[in-house]
Amino acid sequence: MHPNQIFRRHDEGDSIQLLRQRSFGTLAINAEGGPLLAHVPFVLSEDASEVELHLVRSNPILREIKEPQRVVLSVTGPHSYISPDWYGVEDQVQTWNYVAVHLRGELSILDQGELSGVLDRLSAQFEQRINGKAPWKSDKMTPDVLTKMMRMIVPCRLRIDDLQSTWKLNQNKTEAARHRAAHGVAAAGIGQEVDQLRDWMLAVAGET
Repeated sequence: MHPNQIFRRHDEGDSIQLLRQRSFGTLAINAEGGPLLAHVPFVLSEDASEVELHLVRSNPILREIKEPQRVVLSVTGPHSYISPDWYGVEDQVQTWNYVAVHLRGELSILDQGELSGVLDRLSAQFEQRINGKAPWKSDKMTPDVLTKMMRMIVPCRLRIDDLQSTWKLNQNKTEAARHRAAHGVAAAGIGQEVDQLRDWMLAVAGET
């Protein structure tokens, strides 16, 4: 997380909403040979206390969590380059605005019998966002084929004990400078989801 506390004073509800909207992140764990990463879809529980996910059986992270282990799940939101020229203020430097949420806690392997429920909840949360078709469900698959495929993946649970977020939106600039930068972000189109980032920059309360 960004060390400047100005960028970390944001409503936790917004961060939880971002987690639910994204439902995809980077899982990181320390291992003897160095950090291991996996990019995973996930389901956040209703009370935001835990995450369900699955890993392919050959993923080396599974060897590290034969007993529950500390991990971080990182989820990123919109981000973009910020040119110093956009502020309309002298003696500024370039930066990068972004939104990110980190979940910390213990990751453990679930009983294989729980895999079906994990997969159904994962698919349901995404299928319901698709308009114009009936949601896909696992019962559409031939049972033997589904069983064979399920042997290849392992269900896991992350019990969350810490949620931290960075919403770096130029809160340390004047409102006028921040608004000019926001429109520069949208016009330049450098980064990801720049229109959303612009809107958040325009809406955030400054701290200058």
